[in-house]
Amino acid sequence: MPKELAEALRSGEFHQALRLAIAWRGLSLARLRAHLGHRGVHIGQSTLSYWQRGLRQPEVPKALPAVRALETVLQLPPDALVVLIGPRTGRARTHQPAVSFHELRSGDMGSIVDHLLAELGAYPSANNYNSDLELLAVHDTITFDAHRRQVSVRTRLVARARRHGPDRYVTVYNGDDGCQIEHVELITDEGCRTGRMRRHAESATMATELLFDRKLAEGDLHVFCSEVRDDSGSDSPGYYRMLRDRCGSYLLQLRFAEGALPARCTRQVRTRDDAIPMESEELRCDMGGVTSAYFTDPGPGLAGIAVEWH
Repeated sequence: MPKELAEALRSGEFHQALRLAIAWRGLSLARLRAHLGHRGVHIGQSTLSYWQRGLRQPEVPKALPAVRALETVLQLPPDALVVLIGPRTGRARTHQPAVSFHELRSGDMGSIVDHLLAELGAYPSANNYNSDLELLAVHDTITFDAHRRQVSVRTRLVARARRHGPDRYVTVYNGDDGCQIEHVELITDEGCRTGRMRRHAESATMATELLFDRKLAEGDLHVFCSEVRDDSGSDSPGYYRMLRDRCGSYLLQLRFAEGALPARCTRQVRTRDDAIPMESEELRCDMGGVTSAYFTDPGPGLAGIAVEWH
């Protein structure tokens, strides 16, 4: 792939990436339209012209099948064009078990996270943290209070050592708007204890080592649990877990207070937190005020539940 096209797909505009991809494949708009038609996607040549010139933007979600068909015809990676269209969305709280995922290293927030990790001896550029552990299963339980705030994030992880030697896991927590990170507690349960911790007040970010009681041998399974307690934020927009690599399975459960149920909960999968969802499914709360989302083989990217309040 030409460097200019790769850069446009990574950080450019939709029309720019589309125009460069069409040029790279040497297709006329008429031929491109014909290829789309063979795949059951019928779109006007004038519309394609408008899209590649930036005069119009594909409408979401109506145009998603057409954009995905374009990716196939132009031999682009899945969702390479999809992530460049649609509205920019507000960030829900993101728990990042492996924040070396490349999208988090851009801008001030990425710099802050990198700095906190470096203070713990975990250098993103060297990819020398958490990479020795394969996540087989993750279970997050998020508890909300009567004021719509996330007050507890309890996590259980099942990991397998890829090689001999891992004895810790580095985790990063980002609070919701209004979070006072200096008052946030992290409590460990089975399988780990709290190591070094670093906080950044302005970004409401905290990086923590979870220490094991031994060095794992290659192939060893390890189960460990922790809980973040934080009641300092405002109305929560939901919860997403950032996955740097693929994970065997991910179960996310949101537990709401009686009398403070949300208007809507939506299961979502995103390639990055400002992209439109690749998957979106409305969920229901059970009689106990719990809603659950299960993800098979998720990542890399974000998997979570968006919350809308009355």
